[in-house]
Amino acid sequence: MNKKLKLWELNRKTEAEFRAQKKFPIVVVLDDIRSLNNIGSFFRTGDAFNIEKIFLCGITAVPPHRDIHKTALGSTDTVDWEYNKQTLDCVRELKKKGCEICVIEQTSETTLLQEVGQLEIKPLAIVFGNEVNGVAQEVIDVADRIIEIPQFGTKHSLNVSVCAGIVMWEFCKKHIQ
Repeated sequence: MNKKLKLWELNRKTEAEFRAQKKFPIVVVLDDIRSLNNIGSFFRTGDAFNIEKIFLCGITAVPPHRDIHKTALGSTDTVDWEYNKQTLDCVRELKKKGCEICVIEQTSETTLLQEVGQLEIKPLAIVFGNEVNGVAQEVIDVADRIIEIPQFGTKHSLNVSVCAGIVMWEFCKKHIQ
């Protein structure tokens, strides 16, 4: 019989084990994310997918905050993070360090998510934008690649934290041995 596992049967890593393990060469940049619950979801998803770091930029709130913690469930203690006032400065610095800048947005020229498998494995910075306005045009202008999740409904948008889970999984699965 296929038995549902209890929490203590999941063999989760301790916080120390997680911090010590080699991370996938993926960082996430949040460009003016306004919802504290979305920010917490980014931390929790980043923990699940073993990313290196989250950069909180612009109006994006920083831990500790009760509403971030509510969705992060302690992952603000496991995922490294840094605040940057200007998203563009953060992205330019990451680019200087050799990261490929991948913006998640809908623009006139995009790479569809299902084509991401064709990308080289190298350090990546994935930029997610504001819930209403998306990623700032000045950040799009310096990106190496714009990635779009194909959608088939009437809204043509996803909640940014849902989008993050889809995109982070697509990138992290390339690193699973």
